[in-house]
Amino acid sequence: MQKDFLEVSHCSRAELEELLTVSSELKELYRGGGRDTSLAGKTAAMLFEKPSSRTRVSFQVAMAQLGGTAVYLRPEDVGGLGQREPIKDLARVLDGYVDVIIVRTFAHEPLEELAGWASVPVVNALTDRAHPCQAMADMLTMVEEFGSLEGRKLAYVGDGNNVARSLALASVRLGVEFVAASPEGYELGATFLAEAADKGGAGSVAQVRDPREAVAGADVVYTDTWTSMGQEAQKEQRIEVFRGYAVDAALMAAAGVQARVMHCLPAYRGLEITDEVIESKQSVVWQQAENRLHFQRALLKRLCS
Repeated sequence: MQKDFLEVSHCSRAELEELLTVSSELKELYRGGGRDTSLAGKTAAMLFEKPSSRTRVSFQVAMAQLGGTAVYLRPEDVGGLGQREPIKDLARVLDGYVDVIIVRTFAHEPLEELAGWASVPVVNALTDRAHPCQAMADMLTMVEEFGSLEGRKLAYVGDGNNVARSLALASVRLGVEFVAASPEGYELGATFLAEAADKGGAGSVAQVRDPREAVAGADVVYTDTWTSMGQEAQKEQRIEVFRGYAVDAALMAAAGVQARVMHCLPAYRGLEITDEVIESKQSVVWQQAENRLHFQRALLKRLCS
């Protein structure tokens, strides 16, 4: 693998499939009471400018379960990437302390700059552009549900945000048909669609307007919040724009009984998804959330061993 894990598209299909295999193996090992302590004596710096619950807990637990230690840096500890001190200075200081740097921030470019200066691996735990760890945990969940990814259809309903982009890139690499349904002005965009298709892979990516068209025959119906962190001032406007894009019982009926429901959480029930659907037998949301731990444990093992 490459030194860093910044975007799904930076990895080959073989590398992504290996990560999924190791994720499954480690999940089975730990659930059976076994342990892999291959990162004993190693330390991760968790540099978070955005608040989190699942991301922070899953990475800290993953590092601890591998025998290592995680140090959490709060937004006030960092003072803004590149604001209190040059990114190249911070990168070289952390190089002398830790074995991997896990970053959750806003703009993507500072993450790339940090990775360029650091000699230790850098992991993207979320930026405004991409959320690769979430996308790969979702691919792991699909493998568990369907046995394989090749030829499966993933329908994403909602905002063409960082999660949608990473899911699209993972789908193209791993042989999944990805279709997004979004209102005008909130699509993935023609430039991204062209770039994603050009990455190479057995999968495909498409954008449509009608959610019912997107979910027809889907194996997975996926949604995310309509208002991400940093967009709070647009909340009321976005609620109006996205009316008609809720994942509810009627939309799931259009998808079919074979479809599974995913949401990367936190979920705003009654907006992008109904309580009835997220609590239904078709929902794999909690399995999906748990798989953040299992994928990230495999990723850390591969990057730091």
